[in-house]
Order: sequence, then structure tokens, then C-alpha cells
Amino acid sequence: MESHRIRETFLSFFEDREHRRVPSSSLIPPPESGLLLANAGMNQFIPYFLGQAPPPFPRATSCQKCFRANDIENVGHTARHLTMFEMLGNFSFGDYFKEKAIPWAHDLVTEGFGIDHDLLWVTVYEDDAEAEAIWIDAAGLAPERIVRRGRLDSEGQLANYWHTHAAGPGGPCSEIFVDRGAKYGPDGGPDVDEDRFMEIWNLVFIQDQVDANLEIVGELPAKNIDTGSSLERVATLLQGKDNYFETDAFRPLFEVVESLSGKRHGANERDDVSLKVIAEHGRATTFLIADGVQPSNEGRGYILRRMLRRVVTHSRRLGIEGPLLEPLIRRTTELWGDVYPELRENEAFVLQVATSEEERFAATLRQGLQLFEKAVEQNEERKILSGDDAFKLSDTFGFPLPLTQELAAEAGLTVDADRFAELLEEQRKRARAAAKKVPIGIDAGAVPPTEFVGYRQLESDATIVSMLDAESRELEVAEEGEDIRLFLNVTPFYAEGGGQIGDHGIIRTATGVVRVVDAQWAGPDAIMHVGLVESGEIRGDQEAYGAVDAGRREATARAHTSTHIVHWTLKHLLGDHARQAGSLVAPGRLRFDFPHPSAVPRELLEEAELEANRRLALDDAVRIYETTFDEAKAQGAIALFGEKYGDLVRVVEVGDYSRELCGGTHVHRTGNVSLIKILHEGSIGAGMRRVEALVGPDALREINAERALLHGLVTALGSTDPASAVERARQLVERVRRLETELGKLRQGDVASRVEQIVEQVTQVDGARLVTALEEVDADELRELAQKVVGKLEGEGGAAVVLGSTANGKALIVAACSPRLVERGVSAPELLDAAAKQIGGGAGGKPIMAFAGGPDGTAVPHAVEGIPARLSELLAGK
Repeated sequence: MESHRIRETFLSFFEDREHRRVPSSSLIPPPESGLLLANAGMNQFIPYFLGQAPPPFPRATSCQKCFRANDIENVGHTARHLTMFEMLGNFSFGDYFKEKAIPWAHDLVTEGFGIDHDLLWVTVYEDDAEAEAIWIDAAGLAPERIVRRGRLDSEGQLANYWHTHAAGPGGPCSEIFVDRGAKYGPDGGPDVDEDRFMEIWNLVFIQDQVDANLEIVGELPAKNIDTGSSLERVATLLQGKDNYFETDAFRPLFEVVESLSGKRHGANERDDVSLKVIAEHGRATTFLIADGVQPSNEGRGYILRRMLRRVVTHSRRLGIEGPLLEPLIRRTTELWGDVYPELRENEAFVLQVATSEEERFAATLRQGLQLFEKAVEQNEERKILSGDDAFKLSDTFGFPLPLTQELAAEAGLTVDADRFAELLEEQRKRARAAAKKVPIGIDAGAVPPTEFVGYRQLESDATIVSMLDAESRELEVAEEGEDIRLFLNVTPFYAEGGGQIGDHGIIRTATGVVRVVDAQWAGPDAIMHVGLVESGEIRGDQEAYGAVDAGRREATARAHTSTHIVHWTLKHLLGDHARQAGSLVAPGRLRFDFPHPSAVPRELLEEAELEANRRLALDDAVRIYETTFDEAKAQGAIALFGEKYGDLVRVVEVGDYSRELCGGTHVHRTGNVSLIKILHEGSIGAGMRRVEALVGPDALREINAERALLHGLVTALGSTDPASAVERARQLVERVRRLETELGKLRQGDVASRVEQIVEQVTQVDGARLVTALEEVDADELRELAQKVVGKLEGEGGAAVVLGSTANGKALIVAACSPRLVERGVSAPELLDAAAKQIGGGAGGKPIMAFAGGPDGTAVPHAVEGIPARLSELLAGK
């Protein structure tokens, strides 16, 4: 049974049992999930499990793309480790429970997939007699085929209790195993061998609330079902393969790599590791980038970067010197694009991001190999490569430890793997700490949902439903001067989202006024108003009146509509790959990020600005309407990376050229914007660019400021005509260059003359020549004089020059020692150490040249006078 048929069999089975087929959500989970990347099919349903939002349907089924980052280093070295996988699941939101979930699972496995009932084993939670009884009575499983397990296994990993590894829902589970036969291991069930007995499905009975420490803190409002079945595992079993990589999911990707490398899977164990890494990571990174993840040095972006680097590293091991990612991405899109349409829609973006990172890392890889070769030279005698070097190769240059170990073995060395593991664990601890997110909502959903009315009005009456202090502790009364967080049942305040910042304004009650400085989402449905009690006091259950700062909202609306126009303009001029990858929409200004391989030429940027303003001048209508997600996509509406959309979406249509899914606020016509002024464009990372612009009155103020600056420059140049001022400036620059050249010649002559005068002051100190003098020049000139003088004084006994300056009122002393004097044991820093203390500073530098500086310029003459005695002291000591 091929993968696409397994997927369809599963989804159709549950559709026939009144489950809504729900598309996979993004690999970038909603912030309230507390997760770095989506790791289970239930992630998008967390608010329903927690009772934070009413489910739009009581039952659901999905095939969810999932990612588990802890398996990156294992990929390629084991038969069953993947980073990205497809999770088949069925879900009940307080509808049915174990009594239906278990029999249905049995029916699908035996009838839908055709797996022999007598090959099945299951596990249940240690005290779950109910699940065990259902397996026996409803599914007909023999009691001896049921194994009870606790919360954790012998290695401390989750066994028969499941949660998301973050605060949220959890519950006991029952796992389904299939006996693959004696060739895979000993008999006796999953407790004896889990290679022979392969787990294919986990039925989770979601009933508990888990806190940030992963401890059960209470029961959920209803008992729910959440199941997960890895499509790759089922395919391995049904296709009779030994591991995932032999299934129809990976064979086509191997063919891409084999055609470029000339290597064949199964011919060489070392090559097989590289083939598996490239195929698995190539697929996974395609999915990640298509969902909006971009390479970076932190969070999910760092995970992506590590994987892309592993692909490039292993491609070089296979002898592939040219680009690899493009054909791998195109093949992945061909194979999965029908199931996950975002792969096709974002293919140009994926190719741009991935190939740019590949090209950039190829150069880094060469540097890494140079570091490796240097480390080998330094450790040839010890015959061991340090763990620090191995970790640097891994962390900085993307060399996985096995690759470093293989390279070291070829050079006759081993690697200090213990030290490497120690450094890796330190890094993982830092990563785990950084990845911890806030709990879901405020107090895990304790705040009621907020009705947002801000699209149609900027003022509204409301009731305060909750009030917190700055540390999110509940308040009954807040007094003047206190920072607070307010929740209203109704609000006109737009909460930050889609790049648009939150509204400002005021909230009034009968007893006080709150100055609102931000509005943010707290969980999926509640809006939190961040503010300061400006006067009086505020009580937690009062009637209130909220008013948005209208001028600020209007300026923000102009910027948001302008962002859509700039987006369209850049795609129009640069190509479809220039899709929005991030934005900031603020009053009167915008920031827009997009992928592009190189800097946008000034001429093209000017054309983009001109085209954007042409669009404004057409005064097109900005139409906003709601429709289904599928209909919006059919109309060509652009969905933004990382955004989660429901069945009903909001479409913003500008004229007949721009159509985007957007929850932001906008002007009614493009003419309301008036003006877009692009300030600059620059790089924010490999293959990523950023444009910043001002709009409306803010753009006009910028133009006026530039005009005033130009007028000032024209006046300063002694001209009245801006057009002629440019030529006037060129003439003045050329004149300054000529004068500087002439001045330099004069100065060189003056320096030569001064050097001769200083040399005449030479004295003898224990066979060495010494000159001390005061020169009122800057540091560079003082150094130059010292170098030239000491060069003229060098003799058999060596020479030293010490010059002091009090320029700008501060003390500065420089010492120069000739090579012969250094050979006699005298260094410039030693010569200056006593003088440096006298001027209130310290001396530093090299043996032949040192500086001392300090705040006390008046002490310089006395400090320099002591140099002969110091030189004599040093020579006597040596």
C-alpha cells in the first residue's frame, strides 16, 4: 500500500464516521502552544481541548506535518529516526472517548490496512483497567497481548502518558504494536523488543491539565481523544521494508542524490548515511521554509540552518561539488505538493532561501576543512582531536560529530567525544531554556474571550472582566501610577498581529483613567490592554469606556495598506520569490522583509517607489470581505507565512492587483495614503532583504527635512542653485585633495627637520643611546617621530626614544626601543611603566613600541625626566 493510499484510507475511514477532515496546520505553531515547532497532530486543537474556545466540530481527522528536533543527529545512523514526519490522527472534543476510539482503531488497522489481528499487541497505562477491558471485550484482543506501562520508561522518556512537553493538555495513552516476525528480534512483545514489535499508533485519552513543570494540576473541562499514527511507520510495515528509507516516500529522493553523486543506496554503509541525511533533511527543510521558517542563529531558524548545513556537508562527502538543494526541493514539491499546496505556492521562496544558504555555507565548509586540517597538525603527536575543536567544527561550521570522527580516523586520530558531549549538553541546556514559552493564555485560559469591534468603530462601552499587575497577578484595585493589564468583554483596540502593532488610547471608568500603550493577544481569543493608571483608581469589575487614539490608528492604517502595495510592487519588479517574509506596520512607517539574492539596485528601488505612488494616484478602492479559506485561495489571495487561518478568512483587496489574507486595519481608498517614501534597502541575513518606508504626512516630513538639508548644503557651498551645487562640491573636494597633498609634502619636510633636531639631544646611558623630549603633537605624529629617531640612533649598545605630549590637556608618552636594546633585555612597556603611573595611567604595547596615557598632562615633564634613571635601572638588572 503506497503512502498516498495509506493517507487517504485513514482520512476516509474517519470521514465516514462523521469526522471533519482538517488540513494540516503550519509547522510554526501558534505562540500560545508553547512549542518551537508543531510536534503532534493535536497542536492546532489545543484551545478546544483546554476549553478556551468552542470547537467548530465535535470530531476531526487530519494528516499533520510534524517536526521533532531532538532527532537531528540520529538521522542517517538509525533505521527509524526522522525529523519531519506525517502524523495521521483522529480527534474528539468532548464527544466520544475510549469506548469508540479503541474499536475504531482496531477496525482500521485490521480491515482498512489489512493487518492480521493475531499480530497485534497493545500497551495501556498502568492503572487503566477501562482501556484494557475495551481491548479485550470490543476488539477481541487476548489479555496476554496487553502490556501495562507507567508514565516513563526505563530511560526516563514518556511511555504511556502523553503531553506536548509544555503547559497544556495531557493524558494516559494506549499504543498499538505489530509483530514483524522473528527475523527482527526475539518474541515476547514490546517489552522484550521494539524492533520486532513496531508501534504504529498511539491513542491518547486527553483528560488532564499539565503545568509548565509537566505535572498534572487538574482535569480538563471534558474528556477528549487525540491519536497519532506515523504515516512513515505504517508505510514501512505495509510495504514490507526494514526501515523508513526503503519506502516510496524516500526512494524518489534517493534517486535525485544518486543521479548527482553516482552513488547507490545499499552499496556502501558510509555513503548510505549521507544519502539518508540528504533525502530526509532535504524533504524536512523544504517543508520548514515553505511554512516561513528562515535560517538564523536561534530558535527554529537555527534548527533549519543546522539541517541545511548537514545536507551540504554530506553532499561533499558523496563528491557532489555543485548545487544539490534545487533538484531536491523540486522533487519534494512534486511528491507532496498536491497534499500540502503551500509547497507549490511557495516553491520560488523555498528555492531562494535554501540555495542562498547552500551557496553561503559552501564557502564556510571550506573554512571548516581548513580548521580541521590545522587541528590535526596540532594534535598529531597526541593522536586525539580535542572535544573543543570537534564542537567548534559542529557548531560553527556544521560538521556533525560522526563526520569529524571519520575524518579524524582517516588522519590516524580519535576524537575526545566525552568533552564534545559535555559542550553539546551545555548548548542544549541553553537551547531548552531559550525555547520555554509562556503558558497558554493567561492562567491557562482563565480569561474570557474578547469581542473585537475595532474594524467598524474606535470607541465602545465595555465591562472589565479581569485585571492583572505587571507580573500577571490578579488585582482587585489598581491605583494611580500602577502598570496594569486589563481585559474587557468588548474592545475597539486592535491587538498586535500580522506585523501591525497594537493600538494606543484610553480606558475610562467612573473612578479613573488608564492610558493604554499596547494591545496584545493573550491566548487565541482574549485581548490584553497594557497600560498605566493615569488618574484615580480602577476596580476589576467596573463598567468602562474605551477609545482608540484615532490619529495614530489612521496613520497605522495608511502604513498597512502601503505595505500591501509595496509587497505587490516588489513582486512585480523582482519576481514572485519576493514574497513577504516579515513586516512591521506602525503609525506612518513600515518595514518589509523579503527573500532576494542580492541588493536591490538604487535605480530599481526608485522605480519601485515610483510604481507604488502611481498606484496611490489611481485612488483605487480598498475592499475588505470575508470568505472561505479555499475560496480566497482560489481567487489568488496571498496567505502570509506563519499565520494560522480558520475556515472563514478576511481578504483585503487593493484595486484589481493586490489580494491578501489580512486581519489588519486599512484605509478605504489608496488616495488616502497620499505618499510612499522608500528610505532604504539592506541585508538582514543570507538571501534576505529589508525595505523601510514612510507614508502619508510622515513621508512628507521626511522629504521636507531632506529639502532643508539640501538647502543648507547648497548655502554652505556658496551657491544658490542646487543643480550647480554638485559641480561646486566636486571642485571643492578636488581642491582639498590638492591642498592635502601639498600639506603632506610640507609636513614630511618638517618631520625630517624635527627628527634631526631631536637626534641632536642624544645622551649615553650604560652604553645605550637615549633621547627624551616633549613634543606637542597628536598620538600618530608622536609615534612617527619616535620610530624615525630610534632608527637613526641604533648602534652597538642599542637605542631608546621617549617622547611626551600634553596635547588636549591629557598626558601621552610613547617609547621606542631598537632591536639591539630589546636583545639586551629592555622592552618599551618596561621602560614606560614608572612614567605611566606618574601620569595616572598604564603602559602597554610591544617590546619595540609602547604607549602610556593618563589624565594628568601636567605630570608629563617630570615623568619623562625619570626615563634615564629607569633605563639605567633596567640595564643594570639585566
